Amino acid sequence: MPFPKITLADVLKARQIIAPYLAPTPLYSYHGLNKLLEAEVYIKHENHQPVGAFKVRGGINFIAQLSTEERKRGVITASSGNHGQSIAFASKLFGVRATIALPENANPAKVEAIRSMGAEIVFHGRDFDEAREFAEQEAQHTGARFISSGDEPLLIAGVATYALEIFSTLAHLDVILVPVGGGSGAAGCCLVAKSINPNIRVIGVQAEKAPAAYLSWKTGQRVEARMETFAEGLATRVPFDLPQAIMRELLDDFLLVSEDDLRHAMLLLIEHTRNLPEAAGAAALAAALKIKPLLAGKRTVLVMSGGNIALGQLRELMNWRAEKS
Repeated sequence: MPFPKITLADVLKARQIIAPYLAPTPLYSYHGLNKLLEAEVYIKHENHQPVGAFKVRGGINFIAQLSTEERKRGVITASSGNHGQSIAFASKLFGVRATIALPENANPAKVEAIRSMGAEIVFHGRDFDEAREFAEQEAQHTGARFISSGDEPLLIAGVATYALEIFSTLAHLDVILVPVGGGSGAAGCCLVAKSINPNIRVIGVQAEKAPAAYLSWKTGQRVEARMETFAEGLATRVPFDLPQAIMRELLDDFLLVSEDDLRHAMLLLIEHTRNLPEAAGAAALAAALKIKPLLAGKRTVLVMSGGNIALGQLRELMNWRAEKS
């Protein structure tokens, strides 16, 4: 299915739409991370969003532009957690009925956050993609507007506003590393970065144990892959067409990180930034450590995409640290 082209003008419009509801998130540099990577490193703190993740930008931009008829019918979507929170948050703002399909093993912290915002929750399937298939079928039966978590231009234009904020703070920039699950965040970042300065390198990061987006980008073909990572924000088994099309055109590189790479990066972020990242939120740092020589002396932004770590996950992380000590 052809998608309308997303332009910088769409992102600027999205910034105007979300501005009354979301303040810009911080962009901080930490001496410990600068020393560790031997570079000038900044963390874009999307974990400071009211739902703890960057996707709320897209949710507000999307729900705000629904037609009157679509608002009456309500919306339905599937999520591993953060996208569901974004749609629940935006639907509550605009008085739209929302149903969120979640996999049966969804992050309990994200589940409770979605429930607290008044959305209806339906658990279905072993993973995100089974929940997505269920939500698509339900939309056909009920008439609700199905919202793809990746193949929606308004979502991508909305999340791309975090990149606008980066460039409003830093006049010069060399590299941005962005976590990739479905790819909306990386696609949006590419659109903004390459419009402002084509020489800026944008690098995507995914988990080795959930490499569908990575393999699809590498091969130029739609690749379904295993999904065994503990980082639910990176866990997609099937790629999304629209983010893939944008990333194939504009993304400079794509890296995979191991489960232990993610855990190590989570601990480093806790130590150096005093923030609690979820695993996906630590992916950019995990990748930066792998390509440290290439980043030496460069002004680099690492996108901390989310901070919705459940208490059980935090305990497991601390146990892993103890075992490695």
